[in-house]
Amino acid sequence: MRAILLGAPGVGKGTTAGLLVEHYGVVHISTGDMFRSALKNETKVGLVAKSYVEKGLLVPDNITNDLVEERLLSDDVKNGFLFDGYPRNLFQAEEFDKILKNKNWNLDAVIYITASDECVIERIAGRRVCPKCGAVYHITNIPPKVSDICDNCGTTIIQRKDDSKETVLDRLRIYKEQTKPLISYYEAKGLLVEVDGSKNVELTFKQIKEKFKG
Repeated sequence: MRAILLGAPGVGKGTTAGLLVEHYGVVHISTGDMFRSALKNETKVGLVAKSYVEKGLLVPDNITNDLVEERLLSDDVKNGFLFDGYPRNLFQAEEFDKILKNKNWNLDAVIYITASDECVIERIAGRRVCPKCGAVYHITNIPPKVSDICDNCGTTIIQRKDDSKETVLDRLRIYKEQTKPLISYYEAKGLLVEVDGSKNVELTFKQIKEKFKG
């Protein structure tokens, strides 16, 4: 399998990716992990990216594309890959097509996990974490035994700033502006596989397996 995982923040891409990687025996490539690895190993492209990161600047698309091309030189991608967080916009998608063409590789699918804005907001804004031990809760789905108190260490759990409703709405806006046009792009290529991510991750995973028949 050579595939891309698309979907708004909070639809369960990360958890679904873990299940897909284990089931299909492919490597999960997230842009975050890719950047961290390149910076740590101080690769040629990684050092260029580092100059932007250290200044608090966004890494330009062309540098991100170079990092992807560099990542695909590794032996672990020969049996397939699942990209998560890339491409983020049409320019990156078009460049990714060129990278794959140069390697004589084709994408098998672009898996698009959907969920309503209301569902995403409820999931993320309801998340709580323990600042001491890192345990994760949800006010309705995984509440602590005692309200606002961590089951593990008794510390008061908190809502991270990134999980506030205002931040979630902003992340959704950016997603729709930059990433959602990719849906039409890959649909036109006949690669889009749409699955419902509004329920639970096991159901999402089951839908994907059914689409791929195995």
